Amino acid sequence: MTRSQVKCEADMKVVVLGGGVIGVSTAWALLRQGAEVTLVDRQNGVAMETSFANAGQVSPGYSTPWAAPGIPLKALKWLFQTHAPLAIRPDGTLFQWRWMAAMLANCSADRYAVNKERMMRLSEYSRDCLRAWRSETGIAYDARSQGTLQLFRSQAQLDAAARDVAVLQECGVPFELLDAAGVVGAEPALASASAPIAGGLRLPNDETGDCHVFTRRLAELACAQGMTLRGGCTVQALQGDGQRITGVRVVSSAGGEGELLQADAVVLAAGSYSRDLLLPLGLDIPVYPVKGYSLTMPLRDASLAPQSTVLDETYKIALTRLGDRLRVGGMAELAGFDLSLNPRRRATLEKVTRELFPGGDLAQAQFWTGLRPMTPDGTPLVGATPLRGLYLNTGHGTLGWTMACGSAQLLADVISGRQPAIRTEGLDMSRYGARGVTSHPSRLAAA
Repeated sequence: MTRSQVKCEADMKVVVLGGGVIGVSTAWALLRQGAEVTLVDRQNGVAMETSFANAGQVSPGYSTPWAAPGIPLKALKWLFQTHAPLAIRPDGTLFQWRWMAAMLANCSADRYAVNKERMMRLSEYSRDCLRAWRSETGIAYDARSQGTLQLFRSQAQLDAAARDVAVLQECGVPFELLDAAGVVGAEPALASASAPIAGGLRLPNDETGDCHVFTRRLAELACAQGMTLRGGCTVQALQGDGQRITGVRVVSSAGGEGELLQADAVVLAAGSYSRDLLLPLGLDIPVYPVKGYSLTMPLRDASLAPQSTVLDETYKIALTRLGDRLRVGGMAELAGFDLSLNPRRRATLEKVTRELFPGGDLAQAQFWTGLRPMTPDGTPLVGATPLRGLYLNTGHGTLGWTMACGSAQLLADVISGRQPAIRTEGLDMSRYGARGVTSHPSRLAAA
């Protein structure tokens, strides 16, 4: 593959802000279309924050909005449970409450169906893009293509799966609705589980893999193709004339004066930090940091470990086989930008591990937390903004790894003027109004 295979505008310079899986994938897709790309991240290396230790799922079939019928009542119950999948701690901002109110407004059956279709449309396409890139590059990242399994501990959970099954059927996504014996047949180690098993929903086309390894290796390939990586750089401001963005002012963590990186296009893929970069421009997007946790441990007994990913519906925790390691991740805290490690969350992850797959060596587990950038309706923001030259690729929530390659390819097509391979309706920020969720006077930095 050469950069000349597909061309952007002649000598188009693009600056991508954010070195997670979304930003690196975007840079790669733009390089493939002939753009000159500079990737900026405040960390010295790529995939050092949210993409570092996520649950490892590439799961289009489980691309489901958190905002769903019945969630408000469940959320109230979770607030009083020891091992609840959701915790809310006021962060002192009005935005947190506005975001939660917007999420509650999306909990109707009608909004759920619309949002799930948008998410699945992008996720299915993204998995196809990932497979194509893997074939083209030979990139290795502990990938497995053995499907994923949603585990139901109760009959009520199994019955409630009918809503998701209807959407899967409508979208033409293969699935298997399994009884307890079928669950054990799909994941033999669950025969030794101490937790009750009522059934499961298996998505045979879903995949797994190490997002951190994928992102690092894709960045290496991108640099070999001509990408400039500017690590250890903080964005000071987006520069422009009030109508379009013309560059980015950055400062190195090593010190010194700020530097202006001029660009024909700027892609904001800064995850949970994207909103703060947009506010000075008069744009307000509803992207909130939802804190998640994970444990990564070596396998002590491979016969007591999953073959792929098992998602425990009760605790909203995914357990994923990554080579000779087990990754256990999930839960959600609405607590602003707090990155402290809560021992109560570790206890929940350990409890689920012991109950389902005790083959992991918990004594050697590494405890991690990261902030997922989430929108109230679950669908990310991928596309143009009202300011010419400024594009968004953020708000993927818990599905950044699942949606990364497709979001990147779609946005590269939009920037280069090509017709995207899937419908883009409902994917960009226009669904929240002309300038986002609220209106601010523009304070765009002068070039």
